[in-house]
Amino acid sequence: MPDQVLAAVRTGPGVTELREFPMPDIDEDSALLEVEVAGICGTDVKMYAKPPSTAPVIMGHENVGVISRVGPRFAERKGVREGDRVFVEHYVGCFHCEWCHAGEYRHCELTDWRTNPDARRYGYTSAENPGRLWGGFSQYMYLPWNAVIHKVPDGVSAELAGLVTPLSNGIEWALNAGRVGYASTVLVQGPGQQGLSQVVASKQAGASLIIVTGTTRDAARLDLAKGLGADAVIDVQREDPLARVMELTNGRGVDTVLDCTAGAGPAPVLLGIDALKRREGIMVTQGELAAFPDFPLKKLTEKSITLASARGHGYRAVELALEQLASGRFPLERLATHSFGIDQVDHAIRALAGETGEDAIHISLLPWKEKT
Repeated sequence: MPDQVLAAVRTGPGVTELREFPMPDIDEDSALLEVEVAGICGTDVKMYAKPPSTAPVIMGHENVGVISRVGPRFAERKGVREGDRVFVEHYVGCFHCEWCHAGEYRHCELTDWRTNPDARRYGYTSAENPGRLWGGFSQYMYLPWNAVIHKVPDGVSAELAGLVTPLSNGIEWALNAGRVGYASTVLVQGPGQQGLSQVVASKQAGASLIIVTGTTRDAARLDLAKGLGADAVIDVQREDPLARVMELTNGRGVDTVLDCTAGAGPAPVLLGIDALKRREGIMVTQGELAAFPDFPLKKLTEKSITLASARGHGYRAVELALEQLASGRFPLERLATHSFGIDQVDHAIRALAGETGEDAIHISLLPWKEKT
């Protein structure tokens, strides 16, 4: 076991430094994870460009690795032992508040970095806090007693398991927030890793019609959407998306709209409101817009639309995502398009942001990959 741990640290907007940290002490109630894969998603792109604080942060909140050292009480509580491959959720709840008792630790104040400056959440917490290794862009990661972990099924590789976060979000947003089920009709807006995960979740749930929208530059992703189960795809720059949705649904509209776009402005939300069925449709949105001038609230209420928030995932969604990966039913490995070493964090994030010309859907950061 080395004395020092190499990690990529965000030190400012769009700036990463490689730093070494002392190996943390592990007591009876904690463990140490040797990180194999840290996934990169759109949230990392936003947090990298505009950090919410000036603190040094080891980013990386989609983390898979092997239990390297484990305290006896941690092992008993979590049912793990050294050598087990696990997925670590980014939430670190208190487990005594009302939200944690309800199983909704994602809403716990202890893990909410937006309202609590001392919050604990992997990929968001300052490396100056006890434990230091609070992110997956590191060779090792500290696991306290209240870390939430899931065993990775046999036969699922570390890199494939790195897809668990977008897949579990897909299950949470489509099935729980969007109530997609047997014979549902669904419009998925945006063919990124989250949108494609919505396709898989909706198909698995028994949706009868899945429509995916994208732009002309998303041609390859739209083809992948069809390979994952989409029934129809729409290039919004080449055809009228609303007219096409109505054509595909025989004028009825869809039951559920899942907005997974980023940086597209109000257009997807407006399209979603119009594309939903006459009464009681559901729209799930990530809410990227800080403000929405002239929001059509009257139309929303007249159609009795339920507007739901896309916010993370629960424990069961992660377990279902792992089962989905183990089943081999869908070619999910096609989502994992790129991998980079720990010395390439800056390039990896910019690649996902579309700044490098690479069509990256999901990127895996491999901390032990040889430096280039």
